[in-house]
Amino acid sequence: MRDFTPLPNLSTLKDQARRLRTRLESSGETIGHSKALELIAAQYGYNDWNTLYAAIGNRPGPESLAPGSRVSGAYLGQPFTAKVVGIQAITSAPGHFRVSLDLDEAIDVVTFDSFSAFRKRVNGVIGKHGTSSARTSNGRPQLEISWS
Repeated sequence: MRDFTPLPNLSTLKDQARRLRTRLESSGETIGHSKALELIAAQYGYNDWNTLYAAIGNRPGPESLAPGSRVSGAYLGQPFTAKVVGIQAITSAPGHFRVSLDLDEAIDVVTFDSFSAFRKRVNGVIGKHGTSSARTSNGRPQLEISWS
């Protein structure tokens, strides 16, 4: 049964499938990438990868976002829910948008135990799938947002 939690973007789902395969291979179980995609789809309550892919592909793009829209996602790997306070198309980079988000709760963007840096407002540039091209040191997008 589908629980209607916001879906991550396509690149995040594919990354989850890659990590699943790697984890299973390290414990001696080898599966193909398509099987990993099917398992990820099942985790989100879909019958198969094609159905999940269609659900993501049929979502409206960032151009449908407006100030006041609700989004969820991750910033520097920390999950959040937020309200869009600003969005602007970048004319020099078609398909990219500058977004400003007011997070519902401040998140700690530092992973050290002895130091914290909380953020309540986040700014970034996202592409049409809701991810930034800027990456963290582990290869994950700095900003990932989902909307409905």
